[in-house]
Amino acid sequence: MATSQTKTTAQRRTSTAKGQARSTARKTKTTAKTTATATKSQAQRVAETVVDVPVGVAMRVADRVQELVEPWTKRNTAERELRSYRTQLTRGVNRTERRGATARRKATTQAKRTRGRFEREVRRVEREARKNQRKATTTLRQNRRKVETTLKRNRRQAETQLRKATRQAERVQSDLQKTVEEQSSRAQEFVNSLV
Repeated sequence: MATSQTKTTAQRRTSTAKGQARSTARKTKTTAKTTATATKSQAQRVAETVVDVPVGVAMRVADRVQELVEPWTKRNTAERELRSYRTQLTRGVNRTERRGATARRKATTQAKRTRGRFEREVRRVEREARKNQRKATTTLRQNRRKVETTLKRNRRQAETQLRKATRQAERVQSDLQKTVEEQSSRAQEFVNSLV
């Protein structure tokens, strides 16, 4: 019984392997066909594009030439086209002139505003400069007066103190001289009394 089970299992495995091999072969064949078809259709599209583009360009050029030439084939249509071009040109020139005039007016207005703003700023700066100059001059004058006053006061005080010191020194000197004379006369008297 063991051999029949082994045999059945082996047959099953073989059968499964064969089925998988067939399935894989089919998938590979389908993939190859799809790739070949895609490559063929892509090559066909490229070839069609290579042919279609020049033909389309030629037809477009022909249509444009016809559009340009058609109005000039008859006298009435040619005159109408000329009037149309003249009108378009006149409108374009008028539009350009209006735009130029508008731009010039805006630029002039802007320049006037800028000049006015600049002049106001200059006047403001000049006023501020004059104010600062007056303030600096006043402060300088006041400081100079204070310094001169302080110098005069200090000089007077110094002179007064010098005079006092000189008088005091003279007094001390005269007192000292008197004391020295008195002491020397006493010493002389003492020496004379000893002799």
